[in-house]
Amino acid sequence: MDNRSPYVVNAPSVSMIMLKVLIALIPGIAIYVYIFGLGVVINIFLASLTVILTESIILSIRKLPIKPFIFDGSGLVAAWLLALSVPSIAPWWIIVLGTALCIIFGKHLYGGLGYNLFNPAMVGYAILLISFPSIMTNWQIPSSLMITHVDWLDQIKIIFNNNLISKDMLDAMSSATPLDYIKTQLTLNQSLNTIQQNKIFGLVGGKGLELINLGYLAGGLYLLKEKIISWHLPVAFLSTLFITALIFNVLAPDTFVSPLFHIMSGGSILCAFFIITDPVSGPTTPRGKIYFAMAIALLVFIIRIFGGYPEGIAFAVLLLNICVPLIDSLTQPRIFGHK
Repeated sequence: MDNRSPYVVNAPSVSMIMLKVLIALIPGIAIYVYIFGLGVVINIFLASLTVILTESIILSIRKLPIKPFIFDGSGLVAAWLLALSVPSIAPWWIIVLGTALCIIFGKHLYGGLGYNLFNPAMVGYAILLISFPSIMTNWQIPSSLMITHVDWLDQIKIIFNNNLISKDMLDAMSSATPLDYIKTQLTLNQSLNTIQQNKIFGLVGGKGLELINLGYLAGGLYLLKEKIISWHLPVAFLSTLFITALIFNVLAPDTFVSPLFHIMSGGSILCAFFIITDPVSGPTTPRGKIYFAMAIALLVFIIRIFGGYPEGIAFAVLLLNICVPLIDSLTQPRIFGHK
């Protein structure tokens, strides 16, 4: 019997890890479909198809075997995360273009899985948001709030050909995100209490988004249980965002929304458990993970409140990805026997 370390038994493969991440996203996706309709499923399908075709072409150009890299699942995880970040009524070419860009510029230009400096999904999202801001900030309202009944066939028409849907119907089923709506209305000297009377708001966050975030939370807890991710990143991110928002809310409750609103309205839960936990573009040390997540949370809050974009997750993650080598070098644990 060999008692030498390391004592690693049946380490999970990359494909198994990625499969569990995809499974963890299913509760949030199911609730998303229930509240908003079929659009997100179409986004996911188009993103998955695009990532398979794009990676196959790039791997052929690089003269690498296609099957092992396609079936490792890393591309699908990036595609699904991007699909969940893009408005479900955006034109079909938005998710196709974004997915191709995230795989090319976020993954393969660095050498493929294990070499990428930036989170691929956030690379694709940031490019889309900067290039097509009007499309990327026009979100669907919950189906239950629509004055005009819109079925799944109407959603398909909107995604594949906006000309088939009247402008009145499109305006009736779309809106800014709750975070963006509050920011805009505050600049018009509306009180926060008046703003939150709008139908797009629920109990503590955006109507419908609260339930979707609970679905993501359930998936995140599953990843923690399966030890796919560690507690450092989600706990540090959510606690920092909550405390920062709480401080501002206590100081000026008529201007700054509650900390629960920040947690339950945007992509905070998705970010905490699925985006910043990317093992390649994030830190490797326990202390480094905590500092990394705390810094992202602070930047997210600053961009949401004071920046020009309604959501700051993508930019915060990409900026901190640059700092990962420095964070790792400064947070290395003390070697046994050394001071």
